[in-house]
Amino acid sequence: MRILLVEDDTLLGRGVSAGLVQAGWAVDWVTDGLDAETALRATAYDAVVLDLGLPGIDGLTVLRQLRAKMDPTPVLVLTARDTTADRVAGLDAGGDDYLVKPFELAELQARLRALVRRSKGAAAPILHHGRVALDPAGRTVLLDGVPVALSAREFATLQELMLNAGRVRTRSQLEDSLYGWGDEIGSNTVEVYVHNLRRKLYAGLIRTVRGVGYVIPGSET
Repeated sequence: MRILLVEDDTLLGRGVSAGLVQAGWAVDWVTDGLDAETALRATAYDAVVLDLGLPGIDGLTVLRQLRAKMDPTPVLVLTARDTTADRVAGLDAGGDDYLVKPFELAELQARLRALVRRSKGAAAPILHHGRVALDPAGRTVLLDGVPVALSAREFATLQELMLNAGRVRTRSQLEDSLYGWGDEIGSNTVEVYVHNLRRKLYAGLIRTVRGVGYVIPGSET
């Protein structure tokens, strides 16, 4: 899953970005509102972590403009101002959740997972499909109740497909969810991850839609 982090505090931004990447997220980090608007125009994100106190264009303006375009991307608002008025302003501008600084990275990750689940229509914290169960928080995958070892990118590919069960994901969409700016993308990386998942889990789990992409069929529980 790919996250846009908008935070002008270099120390905090570096720490949050590194923590999210270590937890398996692809992260693009910008430090002002203008760069945030540019990133949001160019890339589809699974969620945005948005500081309110930004140079250039403040976070509330970025958020209002995003919602004015009818963009439903989940937004987690960060604020250093722990007042009811500030929290209400962020939510009324279109924020989906908020965190007051300072915060624990584990809570940020949990809130992001919940936002992304809800945006994909998956309310339960554990994703199930057929014989497979995936735990985003624990970063574990079970096949018929038995743990299966996956690489970080294999796990991310499976999670993206399970969150979008019934919806075909193109190779480009999968690459966007797996890689941030500056990451090197091989010519057949997605195909390799899908091949490995079929081998480690079972062949019928992921279907190829010829000329389009890949899909985990919906409705199988």
